[in-house]
Amino acid sequence: MPLSSLPLTSFCFPGGLFLTDYSTCSPRKLSPFRSFASTELFHFHVPEDTFLAVWNLIIFKEQGGTFGDHCPDQSVTVYFRSGAPPVINPLHTHFPTDMAVPGVFSLTLSWTLPNRTSGIFNVSSPLPGDWFLAAHLPQAHGHISVKGLQDECQYLLQPQLIVRRLLDVAVLVPGRPSEQTLSPHNRSALYKVFVPSFTYRVSAQLVCVGGRGASACPLTLRLRPKAPPLHNSSSVACGGASVCQLELALPPWGHWVYVRVETPSRGPGRIIRFQLCVRLQECPQPSLSRALVPGASMNMPQSLGNQPLPPEPPSLETPVEGSGAVSPPEHCWPVRPTLRNELDTFSVHFYIFFGPSVALPPERPAVFALRLLPVLDSGGVLSLELQLNVSSLHQENVTVFGCLTHEVPLSLGDAAVTCSKESLAGFLLSVSVTSRAARLRIPFPQTGTWFLTLRSLCGVGPRFVRCRNATAEVRLRTFLSPCVDDCGPYGQCKLLRTHNYLYAACECKAGWRGWGCTDSADALTYGFQLLSTLLLCLSNLMFLPPVVLAIRSRYVLEAAVYTFTMFFSTFYHACDQPGIVVFCIMDYDVLQFCDFLGSLMSVWVTVIAMARLQPVIKQVLYLLGAMLLSMALQLDRHGLWNLLGPSLFALGILATAWTVRSVRRRHCYPPTWRRWLFYLCPGSLIAGSAVLLYAFVETRDNYFYIHSIWHMLIAGSVGFLLPPRAKTDCRVPSGTRARGCGYQLCINEQEELGLVGPGGATVSSICAS
Repeated sequence: MPLSSLPLTSFCFPGGLFLTDYSTCSPRKLSPFRSFASTELFHFHVPEDTFLAVWNLIIFKEQGGTFGDHCPDQSVTVYFRSGAPPVINPLHTHFPTDMAVPGVFSLTLSWTLPNRTSGIFNVSSPLPGDWFLAAHLPQAHGHISVKGLQDECQYLLQPQLIVRRLLDVAVLVPGRPSEQTLSPHNRSALYKVFVPSFTYRVSAQLVCVGGRGASACPLTLRLRPKAPPLHNSSSVACGGASVCQLELALPPWGHWVYVRVETPSRGPGRIIRFQLCVRLQECPQPSLSRALVPGASMNMPQSLGNQPLPPEPPSLETPVEGSGAVSPPEHCWPVRPTLRNELDTFSVHFYIFFGPSVALPPERPAVFALRLLPVLDSGGVLSLELQLNVSSLHQENVTVFGCLTHEVPLSLGDAAVTCSKESLAGFLLSVSVTSRAARLRIPFPQTGTWFLTLRSLCGVGPRFVRCRNATAEVRLRTFLSPCVDDCGPYGQCKLLRTHNYLYAACECKAGWRGWGCTDSADALTYGFQLLSTLLLCLSNLMFLPPVVLAIRSRYVLEAAVYTFTMFFSTFYHACDQPGIVVFCIMDYDVLQFCDFLGSLMSVWVTVIAMARLQPVIKQVLYLLGAMLLSMALQLDRHGLWNLLGPSLFALGILATAWTVRSVRRRHCYPPTWRRWLFYLCPGSLIAGSAVLLYAFVETRDNYFYIHSIWHMLIAGSVGFLLPPRAKTDCRVPSGTRARGCGYQLCINEQEELGLVGPGGATVSSICAS
């Protein structure tokens, strides 16, 4: 879609210059949803000062290298999230316990044209930084399609991002008033101020200059962290007052706070002069440890359990004795550093100094900071575990609360315990005598600094009081892992990559579902798993009769191939099971290769044996087939032509040999109708039925018994199609004339075996009725 046709004019930012940026991703094939591992993930970056982001989603069909006009319409669902990949649950499965699920935006697209459709997703004043899109098709019906049997319908998504960002946004200096004007043709003006670490309040004050009466200051003041304010951001209307003030408590550290001054839709029609001043209230320096937060001084704190504790700071409104200053709020507590230990990809442990046990005195909380690196750490699972040491309570009814927040710490009060305040919300967990352990897991956490505040309170909920002398001790463990509990016994944790971004997701098996493969609503029972494994393995014993028959008919090489197939097919399916009934004697890839090679070689040697070629030619074809089949399987093990190619080539050799023999003998070959009626026709029907079952009937739900039938049918067809041993006795004595019994067909044994040329002389004959 051309850029000019995008609806960018629907949002008009009055005043100031803006720049339009454009970025796109290459088209990617979408897959039906089974787990997050089957979704396609796209990564974008939104710059600062962006007031509009537009995602243009282009979806088209392809089939066999051309437009897929005849492909069925399948809805495409796209999810959006800022800061980390979206956590989605389209199948409405149960999440693991103690998991916090962040919210996402979603959009479902339907088709407007036979082979193409598009959609638009607008975000006004988006948060800057990383944005992620995840897309998938609806859940598949479970049919196992044979690769190459027909041209597959492919659905491809190409997202494009167009952003409009402001240029030269005015930067305010904290504590310094600045004179500003608002002209009649500009309805608003945008400013920003940087919030350093340990800032607990931002206040903006606006003073109108020169106005009088009720319309002295027809302005509205808005505040918003990280991005330009929206219509629902914190605001105050100045109205007739010449001075108005707006505050933002607990702003995120290390980000911009945007201030917008705007007039109503019907402006006064004159130039408005005003004075704007932004003040930052920061925690006092002596009570802080800035070891972890970027830009802070490296000051190693002492253990909270061993150092003398200062008195509890009074509230914000309480004046400090001997001065007219206002003391900081209860959010100004020392931040204890953590040590980041990287073990592997998405395997990071955060260690606290003087830990892992933490002493929590009743007077003050303990605050810890966890730093997640941008992009690198957002693709895993952040886990937090608390365990209470009951022996340290001295029979006090103590409850330890933990509050985990992003980018700014939040202290817990003395009464009603909550982990939210105004626009800031975190994750709350607690441990007590009755519940000594607690755990919190956040999939795909946002990067940046996470703050954990721990506090001990006494009493019974919902209202608690400050403890007197009890010092609680908890054991804290925080770490980053690829998946939840390594996906458990019924899942596999997969490390995935989209361009330069890595993330991990569980792929479940045996009917288990969910983010951590913990939803057992459709899970297979142990008995069912055992039954399916036994069927798939023991059905290969049907190759024993063909092996015995081949040995009795002196087809020793063919019998060796059938034995090889039976052995590796049995142990491949024992290792290929989705549940816990699994037995692998060697690497899975080796077992799979040997199983596929044995299956194809069984077909190859059986058809070549039916052609009754000369021994040298037959051995050369056996060896050539083994080498070519190995090469084909190494290129593509699931391709249709890996099965049809060798089979058709062998059938061509068989047809050629039989045709030459029929022309030489001037009658059909094989010569007896019993051979056709009782062996060749049943064998061909059984083999054809097996191919039809494999190609059109087999699904993921019926795989274990349909594929077992496939094993038995293929083995049975080999028993019917394998030619009998060439008879070398029962020769007609010299000078004796054979007696007729209706009619007899005299077969030249050397010609039957293909050992004589066109002019060869006959030495003896075998008569078969």
